[in-house]
Amino acid sequence: MSALQCPFMTAIVAITFPFFALVLAGYIAVRRGWLPQLAIPGLNTFVLFFGLPCLLYRFSAGTPVSQLFAPALFSLYLACALVTVGLAVAVARLRGMDWNNAAFGALVAAFPNTGFMGVPLLAALLGSRASAPLIAALMVDLVLTSSLCIALSRRGHGRHGQGSLAAAGQALGAVVRNPLPWGIFLGAAASGLGLTLIAPMMTTVNMLADAASPVALFTIGAVLARAQAQAGLAGSGWSAAAPGTVIKLVVHPALIYTLGYLAMGAGLPLDDAAWSALVLVAALPSANNVAMLAERYGADTGHVARITLATTVLSFLSFSAAVALLR
Repeated sequence: MSALQCPFMTAIVAITFPFFALVLAGYIAVRRGWLPQLAIPGLNTFVLFFGLPCLLYRFSAGTPVSQLFAPALFSLYLACALVTVGLAVAVARLRGMDWNNAAFGALVAAFPNTGFMGVPLLAALLGSRASAPLIAALMVDLVLTSSLCIALSRRGHGRHGQGSLAAAGQALGAVVRNPLPWGIFLGAAASGLGLTLIAPMMTTVNMLADAASPVALFTIGAVLARAQAQAGLAGSGWSAAAPGTVIKLVVHPALIYTLGYLAMGAGLPLDDAAWSALVLVAALPSANNVAMLAERYGADTGHVARITLATTVLSFLSFSAAVALLR
């Protein structure tokens, strides 16, 4: 590594290290018993219903609507998400998994932790340039990727595909009740209409938004520690988690990098900054809420938790490397 590269990598690690250190702090707090597992749902509630919606509102309200909803970003991310899900399902089926476990293995391989980790991390790295890619990824994964995988998990349930259709409908209903899209849409409406909250309300939003990042990252670690304790993550199951881990940290971002490069060469209206940010979104570790969905639908939560834990640990190096390569 050259002398020029060393300070650059040091600067990248200086930005990314505190985010992963907070994840580690949450993990240690639960593993050591300093934070009771009964407190984790409360942390999740604060982040999901208060902190992150306010952060996304502030993000969206401060960005022109024309930059927030870019069809090219949605199309690129959706195409790569579908390919990633298809590949992960095919690998899982070849390894003998049933549709339920294959579908949730695909979801954990295709769904990055955009909300809890991506929003604060990419905002620190890229500022307002991260707004549109983050929103595109969140909307595709919350609405389409999760609904598709839940529908696939129901293959063989019900008659004539009714199990899959019902599951997909339930997943879409959950999206409507999810406060994160509402934070995005309300912020976009404020941006488009030129509206601003009165000073005391905006101060409240800013306080909640500022608290979202550290609590969200700490909660990721706490959830991972709880999943490890509850699922008993030991033994040969780690080898089964390797394909999903590789797909999440290597294949998914490589797909977006390659297809984005080809799309820009073909004239798709996609600029370098947005393309790079979307690659970094895909390079994030797996979302930790997939384990809860897997438990709800009777899938192997241990398998999902292993992939989530492995991608979170390894992404400290892989994500920093992706930032360096894209710069």
